[in-house]
Amino acid sequence: MTSTAIKPPLTERFLHHVERQGNRLPAPTLLFFYFCIGILLVSAIAAAFGVRAELPGSGEAVVARNLLSGEGIRWMLTSAVNNFVTFAPVGTVLVAMLGLGIAEHSGLLRVALTRLVLAAPPGALTFIVVFSGMLSSLTADAGYVVLIPLAGLLFSVAGRPPLAGIAASFGGVAAGYSANLLLGPLDVVLAGLSAEAVQLVASDYTVDAAGNYYFMIVSTLLLSIVGTWVTERWVTPWLSRQEGEDEQTEDELPNVTESERRGLWAVLWVTLAFWGLMALAVIPEWGVLRGSAESVLQSAFLQGIVVLIALYAGIAGVVFGKISGHYQRAGEAVGGMEHAMGTMATYIVLMFFAAQFVNYFAWSQLGVIMAINGAEVLGKLSLPPALLLVLFVSLAGFLNLFVGSATAKWALVGPVFVPMFYLLGISPEATQMAYRIGDSVTNVITPLMPYFGVVVAFAQRYRKNLGIGTLVAMMLPYSVAFWLVWSVLLALWVSVGWPMGPGAPVLVP
Repeated sequence: MTSTAIKPPLTERFLHHVERQGNRLPAPTLLFFYFCIGILLVSAIAAAFGVRAELPGSGEAVVARNLLSGEGIRWMLTSAVNNFVTFAPVGTVLVAMLGLGIAEHSGLLRVALTRLVLAAPPGALTFIVVFSGMLSSLTADAGYVVLIPLAGLLFSVAGRPPLAGIAASFGGVAAGYSANLLLGPLDVVLAGLSAEAVQLVASDYTVDAAGNYYFMIVSTLLLSIVGTWVTERWVTPWLSRQEGEDEQTEDELPNVTESERRGLWAVLWVTLAFWGLMALAVIPEWGVLRGSAESVLQSAFLQGIVVLIALYAGIAGVVFGKISGHYQRAGEAVGGMEHAMGTMATYIVLMFFAAQFVNYFAWSQLGVIMAINGAEVLGKLSLPPALLLVLFVSLAGFLNLFVGSATAKWALVGPVFVPMFYLLGISPEATQMAYRIGDSVTNVITPLMPYFGVVVAFAQRYRKNLGIGTLVAMMLPYSVAFWLVWSVLLALWVSVGWPMGPGAPVLVP
């Protein structure tokens, strides 16, 4: 008598296939190295065939340049260091991480996140968990390693399915990754890459870190409501119908000490004082950060927002560390900055090769030629800007299934789509926001996302046999709902013409 092996469900077989194929991709740094080699060859071929385009309006010819020519080799050799040190995302994100490193190292971010969730009224628990997940993108890994297991524990204590808490927090942390009430390192990095990209066709255009801020604020509140609805309407009933019972745990809720509470109160007063001083320095015409600027949009306040964020986070972290007792000596704050820089080693190596790739793309003029020709093709289709951006959301979401790094993908596709859409009258800020939406909504359904396995491990504390297929099935409603609602919001925003952020229009001439 022979037995036939039962095939796994189609969804699980598909996910395993995606995982196998995705694991064959090289590391992001190697990927950029290979792209640098590829653009050398493409530039030589394009130059040999005389590939060119005409700038709209002026009719000036843009001709492909050969990176493997004598001139190109000399330029690559003499410009490598300058390409890296002047690459916009490098310096700005490192400065921001100096302050945020102190805030994380002192325990401020961890304690603030814990208190926010523990203070949630029972009826608002799901909303607070989703909302906190979105805010946690400022804390890098803390959202995944602190909030997600904490949410499962809170739901368990409240007599609700703990997996629903894990799903709600994972949806907020990952699917809502680009929604926030505050600016963080990701805003700085993406804005820098967008500025580098648009300057291929508009050398005087700048992209500010706050370029998506208005849209992000509305997105945070809207998606928190949507995530709550998905949890209550779909995920919790679905989990209740699952066969088998969840494991019971004996863990207790994390304790916040009295000294940590005093530290949080001190940080609150520091926050009010710091941003009150900033308001005095920038709102009045005589403000020191206003200078000769006609409005806040042109002031040193917005131009130096990254430094101010780092300064505030550093001060708040030191105050919390001293009052809570986590810091005994002033030198420990320096240790926090050093630790933050240590965690950026992978990022720095990646940015070196990304900087070379972006600058190779610019020098060869292939980026400009692709943008002009692509804009011409899209222009003939006469698609409205809102539809173009929604289609781009879907493309970014598809790419995110295979390449997890948000900055790595944007460094690859930004130099093509930002100038292309700019020539069609769509601002870099709007294009960047469309990318961020797509890059966020599929985070929760791709096993290639770095923290996907970590979330599986957290979930297995409550259901031993839970696998990748179960987690994806649990998170798919969040991905679909966020994609639909966020895309509709973007289309509405673009159609009305609201600015994406301070001084950041949706459409450009």
